[in-house]
Amino acid sequence: MRRWSTSLVAVAVVLGVGSLARADVPKPEDIATCNSEAREAARKDPAALSTPAPNATDERRAADMRRQDAPPRDGTAAGVRSSDPQIEGMDPQGAKNPIYQAAYRTCMRKNGY
Repeated sequence: MRRWSTSLVAVAVVLGVGSLARADVPKPEDIATCNSEAREAARKDPAALSTPAPNATDERRAADMRRQDAPPRDGTAAGVRSSDPQIEGMDPQGAKNPIYQAAYRTCMRKNGY
């Protein structure tokens, strides 16, 4: 009985750690969908109820992106590179708009990132 309990606990720990260690890397189709949704949100009237409200971090990041106004470090327009999966892959031009950033983050969160 004791051996069975120990095995059960070991399996639970392995499964639990495995789910924690999983890398949350957005898929290309999620990135494309969220960039599209964010583009639409940025075109809407900011007072529209369905438009996500930017937070202070979105405002700061957007201001930083506007100041940089340089091509991405790797020379491509592939998207924003970040350790934060909620902004990974964001269109660099859209990232200059805090409403775009809020909509992109919201979309990524809905997709489990």
